[in-house]
Amino acid sequence: MPTINQLVRKGRKRVIKKTKAPALRYTNNALGRYAGRLRRGKGSPQKRGVCTQVRTMTPKKPNSALRKIARVRLSNGMEVTAYIPGEGHNLQEHSTVLIRGGRVKDLPGVRYHIIRGALDARGVENRKQGRSKYGAKRQKS
Repeated sequence: MPTINQLVRKGRKRVIKKTKAPALRYTNNALGRYAGRLRRGKGSPQKRGVCTQVRTMTPKKPNSALRKIARVRLSNGMEVTAYIPGEGHNLQEHSTVLIRGGRVKDLPGVRYHIIRGALDARGVENRKQGRSKYGAKRQKS
């Protein structure tokens, strides 16, 4: 434990928290060049990107499935892996998508989600509950 004198001389060092979705905090200038990283709390809630690859991935140990993911090149030049939520999708290479932060617990390295019902990503078909999360329109009764 430091003495009062040591604290007066050096003080406490602030712990810098690591961001969980770093790609949302990088920006480009008008020429499309890297313009710097934004301060904590700043950044974008979503970013637009183009799918470079759409494939499946197997989850971590106790789980077993084929989770749908896409490699996305964002408008700020970064390339990230994003999860495609819901059953069935229409995404393919060169599809334009909107991504948000939010990791997938059993897929290592997947820190982003694709927003269904925005840009080229269609909403989930025949969904009756939790529709807003999957971009599904209300069905005619």
